[in-house]
Amino acid sequence: MQKKVAIVVQRYGLEINGGAEYHARLIAKHLSRKHKIEVLTTCALDYVTWSPFYPEGIDIIEGIAVRRFLVDRERDPKRFGDLQKIILNEEHTILMEEEWMREQGPECSSMGEFIAEHQSEFDLFIFFSFRYYTTFKLLPLVAHKAILVPTAEHDDIVYLRLFKQFFQLPAAIAYNSVEERDLIWKIAQNHDVMGLVVGVGSEIPAKADELAFREKYSIPSPYILYVGRLDENKGLPQLFDHFVRYSKDYPNNPVQLVLAGKTIVDIPDHPKMRYIGFVSDEDKFNGLAGAECLVIPSQFESLSMVTLEAWAMSKPVLANGRTEVLKGQCQRSQAGLWFTDYEQFSSALQLLTSHNALRKKMGINGRNYFIQHYSWSVIEAKYEQLIKTVEGLATKKGYPG
Repeated sequence: MQKKVAIVVQRYGLEINGGAEYHARLIAKHLSRKHKIEVLTTCALDYVTWSPFYPEGIDIIEGIAVRRFLVDRERDPKRFGDLQKIILNEEHTILMEEEWMREQGPECSSMGEFIAEHQSEFDLFIFFSFRYYTTFKLLPLVAHKAILVPTAEHDDIVYLRLFKQFFQLPAAIAYNSVEERDLIWKIAQNHDVMGLVVGVGSEIPAKADELAFREKYSIPSPYILYVGRLDENKGLPQLFDHFVRYSKDYPNNPVQLVLAGKTIVDIPDHPKMRYIGFVSDEDKFNGLAGAECLVIPSQFESLSMVTLEAWAMSKPVLANGRTEVLKGQCQRSQAGLWFTDYEQFSSALQLLTSHNALRKKMGINGRNYFIQHYSWSVIEAKYEQLIKTVEGLATKKGYPG
C-alpha cells in the first residue's frame, strides 16, 4: 500500500553528489517507485555557511517534489569553529552543546512549523544525519513515526551529551553498518529501538570503458584510484606521504596514484601522482574499471559509497584500518586490505599491485558482497520492513497519524 513519506535532509540537489545528501537522494528515488515521496530541505548548497542557493518553494527533481525552506541565518564559520574547539577539547555545559547545535545549523524554523502543521498528512518521516539541526530539533516533533538514518562516524561529535537520549527517540533506525549500530548502541543504550543495518545501494552502469578513461586522462600505466573530496579529514595528507615514500622504496613499480574530486589541500608535485579534478559518474566508473584497486584513507566514515561501488565493479580496496566500518567490511567481504601505518600500507599495496590472482579473487569477493548486501532489491526490502514496523508501532500506541 502506497504511503506518503517525507524525507528530511539538510541539503538536496543534483549538484550534491556525495555524503548523506546523495544517500538521501538515492533513497528518495528508489522509494518513489512504490510510495509518494516529498523531500523537505533548505535552500542551501554550501554546508559551510548555509547561504541560500536554490529558490524557496517547491521544485521537482527526478520526478520528486522537493520543498525548500530558507534558513533563519547563515553560519559564521569562525564562530562555529571556535565553539566546536571548546566543546571537543574543554570542559563545557550542556547549554554550550545546544549553542553548538544552533551554530552547526541549518536552523530552519519555517521547516519546523511546516512539519508541526502538516505532520498528519504524512504516514512517516525519514530523517538523514543525526548531527544537523534539521534532524536533531525537528525529528522529536514526529518521533512516533520517524525513521532516523544517523550516518554516524566514530568521531568526537557523536559522544556529545546532546545525543545520548536523542538516539532513543525515533520509532526506527536505518544503520549504515554493523559498526555504526554498535557505536550508537554503546552510546545511547537504545537496543529497544527497532533498527536494521541497511546502508544504501548505488547506480552501477551495465558496462564501463577503461580505455576511454585512460585515453581521456592520458594514463598509460597501472594505477590506484582515490575518488572523493580531497581534504585533511579524508586522510589525504597521510596518503600523499605514504605513496611518495612507497614510490621511493619501490622505484620499479610503475603504479600511479590517480586522484579524482574537488580539492582543498595542496597536492605534491610528483611524477607518479595525477590529479584529474572532479569527474562525472561515467568517468568515475570507467576509472574504477581500470584501477588496480580503490584507496580509502579516511578515518571517519559511516559508510563509504565509493567503496561499495568499487566492489560492485569487482575491484578490491585498500582502506584506513583505523576506520572501524571500513576494516569491518573488508574483513566480512574478504575484498580489501587495510593499513594503520606506512609499513602496512606498502605491504598491502605491493600485494595488490603484484599478485594478479589475489587481486582478481578479492574483486570477485567484493562483487558478491555488494550483490548480497547492497543491491537495490535488498535495500528496498529493508526499508519496506522499517516502514511497516513504524506504521505498526504508531497504530499500537494509538497515534492518529
